Amino acid sequence: MKDPYSVLIRPLVTEKTISGTAHSKYTFQVDLNANKIEIGHAVQQIFDVKVEKVNTLRVRGKTRRLGRFPEGRKPSWKKAIVTLKAGDRIEIFEGM
Repeated sequence: MKDPYSVLIRPLVTEKTISGTAHSKYTFQVDLNANKIEIGHAVQQIFDVKVEKVNTLRVRGKTRRLGRFPEGRKPSWKKAIVTLKAGDRIEIFEGM
């Protein structure tokens, strides 16, 4: 079992993800090699909540120019949208 703090990298705080908190959906950037089960266990251990469902998606890195040199690419990363049981909430997203 992986360390829960190495599975969850950071919470994603945007207008769209903040509006999802009204429906008990929270969004995190996670490790590329983490699966849904590991992500669910990590959220349950860190925030002491019950996870109902986990959706994941991989975000491809965008191409960027590096001055006069040929294009480079930003790194790809993985996003997880975690749905909690009704009544549970994560405090770090509250008040934003």
